[in-house]
Amino acid sequence: MGANQGSLLLVYAVVAIAALILLITRYKVYPFLVLIIVSLLLGLVAGMPMGTIVKSFETGNGNTLGHIAIVVGLGTMLGKMMAESGGAERIATTLIDKFGEKHIHWAMMVVAIIVGLPVFFEVGFVLLIPIAFNVAKRTGKSLLLVGLPMIAGLSVVHGLIPPHPAAMLAVQAYHADIGRTITYGLIVGVPCAIVAGPLFALLISRYIKLPENNPLAAQFLGSAVDDNAKEKDKDKPKPRDLPSFGVTLFTILLPVILMLIGSWADLVFAPKTLPNDLLHFIGNSDVALLIAVLVSFWTFGAKRGFNREQIQKFCGECLAPIAGITLIVGAGGGFGRVLMDSGISKEIVNAATAAHLSPLLFAWCVAALIRLATGSATVAMTTACGIVAPIAAAGAVQVRPELLVLATGSGSLIFSHVNDGGFWLIKEYFGMTVGQTFKTWSLLETIISLMGLALTFALATVL
Repeated sequence: MGANQGSLLLVYAVVAIAALILLITRYKVYPFLVLIIVSLLLGLVAGMPMGTIVKSFETGNGNTLGHIAIVVGLGTMLGKMMAESGGAERIATTLIDKFGEKHIHWAMMVVAIIVGLPVFFEVGFVLLIPIAFNVAKRTGKSLLLVGLPMIAGLSVVHGLIPPHPAAMLAVQAYHADIGRTITYGLIVGVPCAIVAGPLFALLISRYIKLPENNPLAAQFLGSAVDDNAKEKDKDKPKPRDLPSFGVTLFTILLPVILMLIGSWADLVFAPKTLPNDLLHFIGNSDVALLIAVLVSFWTFGAKRGFNREQIQKFCGECLAPIAGITLIVGAGGGFGRVLMDSGISKEIVNAATAAHLSPLLFAWCVAALIRLATGSATVAMTTACGIVAPIAAAGAVQVRPELLVLATGSGSLIFSHVNDGGFWLIKEYFGMTVGQTFKTWSLLETIISLMGLALTFALATVL
């Protein structure tokens, strides 16, 4: 492919992303349709064979949904059970009591860092969003003030701290020491989470007002929350009291615990033995969430006085609102795949390779460019490791592999936009417009990315 053709592809990519943003924000076309139309047109313009354009989009769509659809479905059921049983309210009230209403945004960040460690961003998000809705409702604070610190905590562990799956991939690719990576990851990650989470949320929530009515929030605000309703319903029989903090925390952290056990399987039992396979099996995020949902039917369901019909009804009810989100997330994956198959992603990498940068900056740039092109932090990390590891190993400047993990992770979190499933997930759950999502979520991700890079460089000078 000639240099001219290469630069043309980059221009097409920029035009396609601009068209996406314009159609969705200015002309209010439904994102699912826009993503399909723009992906197909981009494939045509970039010269992909017509027979493969649709196939490419379907593959990206399917690959994204293969994992996300199951995770979002099971996570939403778990969230719904937690909400209906009053578990989300119990966690919210306990956090408010411990941290005080003034510091609740700090509490949300801490919880997100703990819960987010072994799970993908989307899993952590669907597990925690019911708690955010409940805390916002009880304290009367903006969902942004409560929710942004939470997604900052989740995002930081996603990109920087093992045993998170994305960070683990980078640790293996660079042959880094996992203990050191966790230590350095916390040194870099916690300040990033503080600035992009509680501090940024305090600032931005003054300028952005969310709509009063959020249909998704209504899903997760269990009937136990509304105090006025409580007054009216005094005489009605109460089906339950709130579950204890311990039981609620155990049920919510169960998938986290199972995934951690799965990641330690090789330390406990020899690989390829039955106990080892079994631990890996229950540690798979889909299986771990399924087990947690089944347990929640007992801890949040039967023990709280709900019968089988009511539990079935909760499971059915909570899936309807997430159908639209799931389709949009899949279409974002399809768009990312068309960018890859048309050779645009490769051109982006070539541009970075030609620039001759220091290994840390190079790792950050490659991951950042792939993230911008494909929308996925995980894809950005895995692809960047494959490109950077051999170049870093052969380079004149030697860098600690743990720092390469952090630089790549930071790059993979840059400016999340319309081709990222997480962008639509957050837009829909928070009830924001596309513009508001750029000003909050996309900016938050960029703060983490740039600060992560700066702190990684600072760490490199000390070590």
